[in-house]
Amino acid sequence: MTEQERIELEAAAFRTLVEHLRKRTDVQNIDLMNLSGFCRNCLSKWYKAAADEKGVDISLDDAREAIYGMPYAEWKSRYQKEATPEQAAAFKENAKP
Repeated sequence: MTEQERIELEAAAFRTLVEHLRKRTDVQNIDLMNLSGFCRNCLSKWYKAAADEKGVDISLDDAREAIYGMPYAEWKSRYQKEATPEQAAAFKENAKP
């Protein structure tokens, strides 16, 4: 496999992951964090960090929109629910160093 092929495969996998997360609006970010240690916001921050590293000017809001498929505030108002006490407790437990 060439370096270019590897990059293209990684990019395709990333696009598939983002599309999957856009469709699964029922899955809350706190659930992702509790299960995997990352969420849509993490992906947004990684996207922005990659842009910064390459000298591409993009705001965090634009990076979030690239991941969420809409402005973050809109996604939150449409899909984000208040964390349950169980979710919050699991998050607090998982966040311990």
